[in-house]
Amino acid sequence: MSERIWIMGASDGIGAALARLWAARGASLILSARSEDRMADLAQELGGAEVLPCDVTDRDSLDTVAKAIIDGGKLDRAITLAALYDPGKVMELDPDEAARIVNVNLTGSFNFARAAVPLLRQGGQLALTGSVAGYFGLPQGQIYSATKAGVINLAESLRAELANDVDVRLISPGFVDTRLTQKNDFDMPALMQPAAAAVAILNGLDKGGFEVHFPRRLTLPLKFLRALPYGLAMRLTKRLVR
Repeated sequence: MSERIWIMGASDGIGAALARLWAARGASLILSARSEDRMADLAQELGGAEVLPCDVTDRDSLDTVAKAIIDGGKLDRAITLAALYDPGKVMELDPDEAARIVNVNLTGSFNFARAAVPLLRQGGQLALTGSVAGYFGLPQGQIYSATKAGVINLAESLRAELANDVDVRLISPGFVDTRLTQKNDFDMPALMQPAAAAVAILNGLDKGGFEVHFPRRLTLPLKFLRALPYGLAMRLTKRLVR
């Protein structure tokens, strides 16, 4: 029997690449994002998928979509990749834009989890997307990095609280070539294409464990940095400030 999967942030980038992979496996897909036109094009490319436009910052729109989804039965998986990004130093960021990033990345993940969990079958999978940028407070990553640290914490809490009912997963990508990372004006180590990132995510979600992180040549050194005492770790990160 084919899986029924809800993808939030499916209009482009990693979300669209994941939709293509799951569609190739015969999954029944529900695509959500704010951009209805791009999702409609993707659904046509896939040969059929349910398109339900939605905004993770709008709880009413999430409730409306959730009601439409449950009419078709329970979900096997629900994954959110919706995010905003604006690189820069903390004191140079526009406060209104920073608030929008917090609302989409962190509050949006909370809103999505609240809407998706009741839709999942027993043992179904909820996947939230953090980032290796959330491992440690690195220069130029704010306020995006702070929101992703919050998503990591949220996923950890949900993993414990829902352990008997839902398979909660955390996805922590490195640099992926999308419209978000194209804003960066620095070299991005181990940069991946969305299709390769989608393969890593799909393979990781099919296995056991909590976190899917990639590429390891980037994630493992950052995990080591996080494990260091603050005095040493901050001496290292200070060298990255331009």
